[in-house]
This record gives sequence, structure tokens and C-alpha cells, in this order.
Amino acid sequence: MRAGDRIFQNLTTGAGIFIVALIGLIGIFLIIQAIPALRVDKVNFLFNHGWSTNDPENMAFGIADLFEVTVATSVVALIIAMPVSLGIALFLTQYAPKRLARGFAYVIDLLAAVPSIIFGLWGILVFAPAIEPFSLWVNSTFSWFPLFAPGNVQPNVRGTIFTAGIVLAVMILPIITSLSREVFERTPTPHIEGALALGATRWEVIRTTVLPFGKAGYIGASMLGLGRALGETIALAVILLIPQGRNFDWSLFDGGATFASKIAANYSEFNNATSAGAYIAAGLVLFVLTFLVNFAARSIISKKGD
Repeated sequence: MRAGDRIFQNLTTGAGIFIVALIGLIGIFLIIQAIPALRVDKVNFLFNHGWSTNDPENMAFGIADLFEVTVATSVVALIIAMPVSLGIALFLTQYAPKRLARGFAYVIDLLAAVPSIIFGLWGILVFAPAIEPFSLWVNSTFSWFPLFAPGNVQPNVRGTIFTAGIVLAVMILPIITSLSREVFERTPTPHIEGALALGATRWEVIRTTVLPFGKAGYIGASMLGLGRALGETIALAVILLIPQGRNFDWSLFDGGATFASKIAANYSEFNNATSAGAYIAAGLVLFVLTFLVNFAARSIISKKGD
């Protein structure tokens, strides 16, 4: 092996080892910092819904509510973003003229560069008032269904999971669209031309060649978007209202806090190591959850590559 190749191999191997070690060190740091708070916790950390960390000597905190709100907002965002992203990716790769597709793709990608705080302010000041009549109609018409029941921040229907999920969908849209577009563009040309030669329509070509080829990549892109949604902080901290006296009850019109928004909104408590440890413990759960989601996405993509 040439000296240049050996040096390059060592550098790339070292970079890979460094990243893995860095992730491991972050996990170890979170565990070490969380253990003292978990030892003094008066309730079950995983299944309790309350959160009281003001008194370091008498703390009672659990992540049940944080976990449920985090999952609910992310799932709502994913349900909305996945079909929209799929439609945009197919339009750009299969229908749009190349010149239009290139410019439109740039616009979609630019959404990823918008700061989270801008999305949050737009969501609560512009978007939420605009959809309030629709939210009230859904809430009143389908209140018999638990998912649309009156929430724990009634009568306000602006700072709810319903609003936050839609805004979060807009935020993860560029990620899913961009990765899906790249996958669909790599559909083998002979497969497409063969289907067209057999008399298939454009939709039949997409259904029989493009979608089967890019399905795993699309699912992987969606999982990466889910990982992004799980860790979103400032936008959700701005949008979501914090309920008083009621826990999250799996209604889209509930308020609450996600792992990330809870940590960001209560940074003032970090002057005490024990109280800070409670939030670090919540961060540890988020770290593991996000890692598992991204690992699943990479596994799906790798299996498709094999």
C-alpha cells in the first residue's frame, strides 16, 4: 500500500473512531450526571407524570408526560410530512421539467436553513390564529373521539399539539423530501424505459419501478425526519402551552412539553447540580430515543443497499 493511501486510511479510520467515542462519552456523561438525581427521586422516573425539582431534597419527577408529548407531536408531524414529501419528491423527479425541478428543489432545501425560533414565532403568531377556526370546528365536531377531545389548555386551541405537529411537519419536510428525491432519481433508467416500452402510463411506471426501488430509502428518510422532530426544541417551546393541573391525555388539543422544550424552558434550575441532574436524566432518555430512531433508519437504508 502506498504511503498516501495508508495515511488517508488511518485518517478516515481515526475520524470514525473519534465520532463513535464522542457519542459514547456523551452517553457516559449523561449517565454520570443523572445518577445523583435519580437516587433522590421520590417517584418512578419512567412512569410518573409529575415534575417537581424545585426542592433538591424532595424531588419527584417522571418522564411519562414528556415522553408522550414528544411522541405525539413527532408522530403528528410525520403523518403530515410523509405523504406531502412523497408527492413533492415524485413531482420533482418524474413530472417537473428539469429547470423547474432544480429551482423548486432549491426552495425546498432552503426551508432547512430557517432557524427554529422563526418557525416557532411564525407558528404561534401567524399560523395558529389562521387555523383557529378550523381547530375549533374539529374540536367541537369530533370531541366524542378521544384524539380530538377538549384538551388540558381549553379554551385555547392555539398552543396545542395540533398546531405544534403541523409546524413541526413543515420543519422536517425538507429533510424527507431531499433524501427521497435523491433516492428516486437513482431508479435505473432501463427499468423506467422498459416499463414505458411495455405501454405503462407515467403513474404505472412510478408504481411498478420508482416506488419499489426507492421504498426503503423513503422510509429511511422519514425515520431521519422523525429523529429531527424528536429533538426539536425552541419552536415547540414557543408554541406549546404548559397545562396547569392536568396531565397529557392523548388529545391533539392538549398542551404540554417535550423532552427538549422542557429542558430549554427550565435552564434557570441548572444552578443546582441535583436539580440539573433531573433534566439531564430526561435528556438521556431523549438521547437514547433519538439514537434508536436514527439507527433504525440507517439499518433500513443499509439493507436496501445490500
